[in-house]
Amino acid sequence: MDLSIIIPVYNEEDNIFPLRDKLNLALEKLDQTYEIVIVNDGSTDATAQRLDELAAEDDRFHVFHLSRNFGQTAAIMAAVDNSTGEIIISMDGDLQNDPEDIPRLLEKLDEGYDVCSGWRVDRKDNPVTRNFPSRLANRLISRMTGVRLHDYGCLLKAYRRSIMKDVKLYGEMHRFIPIYAFWLGAKVTEIPVQHHARQHGESKYGLERTIKVILDLIVVKFLSSYAGKPIYVFGGFGLMSIFASFLCFGLMLVFKFIPDPAWQKDFVETPLPAVVIMLFLMGFLSMLMGLICELQIRTYYESQGKPIYHISESCNRGTKG
Repeated sequence: MDLSIIIPVYNEEDNIFPLRDKLNLALEKLDQTYEIVIVNDGSTDATAQRLDELAAEDDRFHVFHLSRNFGQTAAIMAAVDNSTGEIIISMDGDLQNDPEDIPRLLEKLDEGYDVCSGWRVDRKDNPVTRNFPSRLANRLISRMTGVRLHDYGCLLKAYRRSIMKDVKLYGEMHRFIPIYAFWLGAKVTEIPVQHHARQHGESKYGLERTIKVILDLIVVKFLSSYAGKPIYVFGGFGLMSIFASFLCFGLMLVFKFIPDPAWQKDFVETPLPAVVIMLFLMGFLSMLMGLICELQIRTYYESQGKPIYHISESCNRGTKG
C-alpha cells in the first residue's frame, strides 16, 4: 500500500459520510494505492454504527473500535499499528482538515523530507479559548525543542513509515511526533493548509488542553536531554542542594560567633539548623534517586535489547573482512 490515511474519531456521527466523500474525491485523483484507517475512540453516539456501515460499503476503509475512550494519542497509535502504507497521513475526522491538502503534503515528501506538518494559517476556531493559547504553546515548544513549527496542534501531517516505526507515544504526546522524528534524524518541514469551521458536533478541547501541553513539553524536554543519563538531573539537583546546605551551615556559624552582640544568635534562634538538615537530606536522596534511575535505564535497554541509536540506512551490510 502506498498511502495510509489514519483518522481518530470521537462522537463524530454526522461527519462520517461527508468525510468519506471528501477523502475519496481527493485520493482518487492520485495515482497511488491507499487505505483509510479510522479508529473509533470509544464514541458514545452513533459513530460506531456509521463506521460499520461505511466499512461494509467500501473495503478501502478499515475501522477499529476501541473498548473505551483512551484519548487521541492512543487512537493514533492504534491506527498506525494497524496500517500498511509506506506513507502515513494523519488528519482529524471533524472535517476541519481538508483532504485536498494531502497531495501538497506528498509533494514535500517527494522533495526529500521525512515529515511534513500542516500549518493552519487562517484557523477557524475560537480566537480566545483555542487560537491564542495555541500560538503561545507553539512558540514555547519551538523554543524549548529547537524544532521550528508554527502549528504543532494541526493533526494533518504526513510521515514516512520508516520514521513512525520507531516512535512510541503515551499520554497526549501525538503533537510532538515531529520532534521525536527530528531526534531520529528526520527532515521536518511544514506547509500552510486549509482549515474549515466545524459544521457538526462539538470541539473536544478547551483551555485545559494548554496546561496538558505544557506538562507534556516538560516530559519531552527531559526525554530529549536526559533520558539516557538521568543522574545529570537528579545528581545535579542533589549537588546544588548539598552545596546550599553547606552555605546555610556557614551562615549559621557566622551568626553564632560574630563579634557584634547585636547580630549574634544561638542555633535555636534561627531556622538555619533545620534548613541545613533538610537541604542535605534532600540532596543526598536526590543523588540516590539518580543512581536508581541509572540502574533502571540500563535494565530497560538491556532486558529488551533496545539500541541507544537509530540507523537510517546502511551499505554493504555484513561484507566486512
